Amino acid sequence: MLFFHTTGINMAAANYLTSEDQFLCSICLDVFTDPVSTSCGHNFCKDCITEHWDRSDRCQCPMCKKEFNTKPELQVNTLFSEMVAQFRQSAQQKASSSSSEQQVFRPGEVPCDVCTETKLKALKSCLVCLTSYCETHLEPHLTKSVLKRHQLIDPVENLEDRMCPKHDKPLELFCKTDQTCVCMLCTVLDHKMHDVVPLKEGYEGKKSALGKTHAETQQMIQKRQLKIQEIKHSVDLSQEEAEREIAEGVQVFSTLKESVERGQANLINTIKEKQKTTENQAEDFIKELEQEISELKKRSSEVEQVTHSEDHLHLLQRFMSLKVAPPTKDWTEVSIHSSHEGTVVRAVVQLEETFSKEMKKLLEAELKRVQRYAVDVTLDPDTAYPELILSGGGKQVSHGDVKKNLPDNPERFSYYYCVLGKQSFSSGRFYFEVQVKGKTEWNLGVVRESINRKGDITLSPQCGNWTIWLTNGNEYKALDDPLVLLSLKSQPQKVGVFVDYEEGLVSFHDVNAAALIYSFTGCSFTEKIYPYFNPSMNDGGKNSAPLIISPVRVN
Repeated sequence: MLFFHTTGINMAAANYLTSEDQFLCSICLDVFTDPVSTSCGHNFCKDCITEHWDRSDRCQCPMCKKEFNTKPELQVNTLFSEMVAQFRQSAQQKASSSSSEQQVFRPGEVPCDVCTETKLKALKSCLVCLTSYCETHLEPHLTKSVLKRHQLIDPVENLEDRMCPKHDKPLELFCKTDQTCVCMLCTVLDHKMHDVVPLKEGYEGKKSALGKTHAETQQMIQKRQLKIQEIKHSVDLSQEEAEREIAEGVQVFSTLKESVERGQANLINTIKEKQKTTENQAEDFIKELEQEISELKKRSSEVEQVTHSEDHLHLLQRFMSLKVAPPTKDWTEVSIHSSHEGTVVRAVVQLEETFSKEMKKLLEAELKRVQRYAVDVTLDPDTAYPELILSGGGKQVSHGDVKKNLPDNPERFSYYYCVLGKQSFSSGRFYFEVQVKGKTEWNLGVVRESINRKGDITLSPQCGNWTIWLTNGNEYKALDDPLVLLSLKSQPQKVGVFVDYEEGLVSFHDVNAAALIYSFTGCSFTEKIYPYFNPSMNDGGKNSAPLIISPVRVN
């Protein structure tokens, strides 16, 4: 009988394997654990039905709703328990046989919460069950009508985070007022009267906002990528300019070196040739002197012989022939003079002329280079001292004798006869030219934005201005610290002003002579800088000519 009983169980379990929902507890929706039966014939997990009755106000069957006056005594269904055990074993064997076909859980992936031995990779997570399932354990959610209503999402970890920590209910709503996820009880208690929407609606709103943020972020990335390309292009241009400057510098220095070597060789050859001429002249003098000495010695010997003669007749006869002296040269004024003096000086002067020619070429090239950064500058009437006259479409300024009644706005200078350009610069390079022809006094350059406009101005780089100044008709000064007196070969008729913001350079050029007037180097620019113009006082008409911002024409 025992054998027959066991065989019957196995046959029954085999028949039930095709209907898995009969082995699922209607309370926990999982395979029965310690199944028990009620008096109405329904089966539940022992813990599930016990906990259900403990939490409920009335004692009734969760399936048929039959009420019991007293909590019924639960009976263990031995046969059904064995069938459930058989089903569990069969399901585990099935899971084990299919595990080779499914992906085994790896670090960084979400594991199945149901697998007990080899953890498989979860395919979905259930927001109702708060459980992640592999392909095998997910099947009930795909086939059972009760479980199909559950919300499945792509597998995620920490499903408990999706439960309200205060009420232990699913976070299925979104409070737009507090910008947080809430459960149903939260809307009644803590978020009453708040703007609460379903989680999906909040999701779509935030997803749309994130889409905009993503687009904006991508745009910012694109702008920065373009800036990187721009910087790299600038570096390439700088490299090309550096190579060009090196090539030009090598060429200039090679030319100067050749000039020096050639001048040195010519100097040495000239001195040697002069020395050779001196030596030849001395040699000729010496030969001539030696010949005369020889003749004089011969005559001296003859005279000495006659002097010792005792023969009266012979002495008198010889005396007449000796009286005629051989022709002699007066060597008193004859001398050898060195002709080397001044040779080195003349050679250096010639070398200096060569250097000047090369320097002029360089200055002309430099002027052409800075003229490439020409900008259109116009005068700003809101900054002009009230006695200044602006004309020519904002391109000319001169001093008038009458102080106009103008608004004393913060930008206007009220102490110095100056005006600024409308254009400001806080990076890069720029260049402009100003005609100063016919003036006896003027002040030009650039100043920082915060320069004092209502009182005295100390003209120096430390006070935020970089200018040069003409006074008394022919005295030029660079208002550096200390002040620098300038010695110019000619009076400039047109002055070019060049600024390299990053390099900290302000240079002034005599445009017509293509000569450098002065350079402020190592300047520290920390704010906007403006072109600065001061035509100075009219001086009874002596200084009436205007300062004129001229269009830049490359020479």
